[in-house]
Amino acid sequence: MNEFIIRNVLPKDLDECFRVETSGFPPEEAAARETIRLRIDTFPQGFLVAEMDGRVVGMLNSASTDKDDISDEELKQLIGHDPHGKNMVVFALAVLPEFQKRGIARRLMSRFVEEVRQRKKENVLLLCKRHLIAYYEGMGFTHAGLSRSTHGGAEWHEMRLALKE
Repeated sequence: MNEFIIRNVLPKDLDECFRVETSGFPPEEAAARETIRLRIDTFPQGFLVAEMDGRVVGMLNSASTDKDDISDEELKQLIGHDPHGKNMVVFALAVLPEFQKRGIARRLMSRFVEEVRQRKKENVLLLCKRHLIAYYEGMGFTHAGLSRSTHGGAEWHEMRLALKE
């Protein structure tokens, strides 16, 4: 197996990140290319990529906020993003299909959580579909119930990883 590295996103990664996004989410849920660009330009500290052989094969992108309710669609456009906020909100954790089942997503999340702890954040929050609840629980997240979000017409569940005792 080829080894991959995890690093912060660079502006040149836009097209590859967009490809990862559109391979990981249906069209009605995937972020637009310009939204990915906005996240790269605005908060590269919260945007990690997994790179293998010079190619982006996975990514995790996020924002920071003091809000506890993350169902607001505007946050995905970084409206309400505050780099000093107590919560980190994961928008996307995705790996190209041909690179899945190799631990890449888990390593991206692990590195992300490690960096977030160093920044003294209180929580990592995310929304996921029902079939992914156990996956995130396996990474230490707690199921916090059904979200009010109807993004892409789907049912979403809130997950929370508390970082402070």
